[in-house]
Amino acid sequence: MGIYEELTARGLIAQVTNADEIKEMVNNGKAVFYIGFDCTADSLTAGHFMALTLMKRLQMAGNKPIALIGGGTTMIGDPSGRTDMRKMLTREDIDHNAACFKKQMERFIDFSDGKALMINNADWLLNLNYVELLREVGACFSVNNMLRAECYKQRMEKGLSFLEFNYMIMQSYDFYHLFKNYNCNMQFGGDDQWSNMLGGTELIRKKLGKDAHAMTITLLTDSQGNKMGKTAGNAVWLDANKTSPFDFYQYWRNVADADVLKCIRMLTFLPLEEIEKMDAWEGSQLNTAKEILAFELTKMVHGEEEAQKAQNAARALFAGGSDNSNMPTTTLSDDDFTDGEISVLDMMLKAGMIKSKGEGRRLVDQGGVSVNDEKISNALAVLKASDFDEDVIIKKGKKMFHKFTK
Repeated sequence: MGIYEELTARGLIAQVTNADEIKEMVNNGKAVFYIGFDCTADSLTAGHFMALTLMKRLQMAGNKPIALIGGGTTMIGDPSGRTDMRKMLTREDIDHNAACFKKQMERFIDFSDGKALMINNADWLLNLNYVELLREVGACFSVNNMLRAECYKQRMEKGLSFLEFNYMIMQSYDFYHLFKNYNCNMQFGGDDQWSNMLGGTELIRKKLGKDAHAMTITLLTDSQGNKMGKTAGNAVWLDANKTSPFDFYQYWRNVADADVLKCIRMLTFLPLEEIEKMDAWEGSQLNTAKEILAFELTKMVHGEEEAQKAQNAARALFAGGSDNSNMPTTTLSDDDFTDGEISVLDMMLKAGMIKSKGEGRRLVDQGGVSVNDEKISNALAVLKASDFDEDVIIKKGKKMFHKFTK
């Protein structure tokens, strides 16, 4: 089985422009392909998993990945999947986020000896002269066609800024620039990016001739991958300081029964033959599948030792055991207490379990917060310093546990 057939068997490919050519190129290690990452935060999320593992799979088959950091496009903001305009970031914010991305990507992709490239589109987009850009590529885009694109249609009713309207042109120019300067012949992206990506393929053909072999593949990251990376409204980060290895493991350990085998097939590197045997699993066997999924993904991001610790801690909790030695822990100091007391919401805020006290109050009202296995019904609940003679464990929903010591 070639890599193209494997990607298909894993349920990853949504749409392609040149199926036969793409199949031949990737199976023979001839693809130089890029995937773009707009750096809107200082960490990648679990929603990026599909793109990262795809790059690794294709590189292992002899193809060359280009990780395109969107230092330029992030200055505009992609309207795809949005109902409002993205927060505008400074150049300093974007550069910082890009540096964080690079460290995380290096866990998946081998950048040594030119086997892969990491490039920032700020290097060319921010130097473009607006009038020259209009003359060079403006005539290649039909406004009528752009307005028919799904990513724009979704925003028209609530308002689409002219700034965001330019995103398709910027993304298309990226592929054009990479094709000319880095021999990049293929682009991958989420299914929601199809219109933007076709713009790049068409721009290359119009500017460089119909024989220019520029190909586009989209993955099912819109319908599945982006859905994966969020829980209770919060992103599941690849940065251990933002999502601990234990919480990361717990997130995947608690995926829905209907999704677990799909996630294993799409995201792990387990052989397809092994996964196919799991297709008949049901009942308690699905919990075993969830453990496999959680362990494999945590190992990929945080290493085998942290994955083992997280698994041991999760099993202890699931079995009602008392071993919480590997649970994420926050140590409170005297400064955290006022008159010898600290509120439960302040504890959760300090540990990053909630983004705000408003979120915490809503969780309490919904019965989603427990302290030492007792549900909290009052959002103003406090603990005394003496309550920390033993460890205090706060549980948020069904998936997040956190230990507090003093």
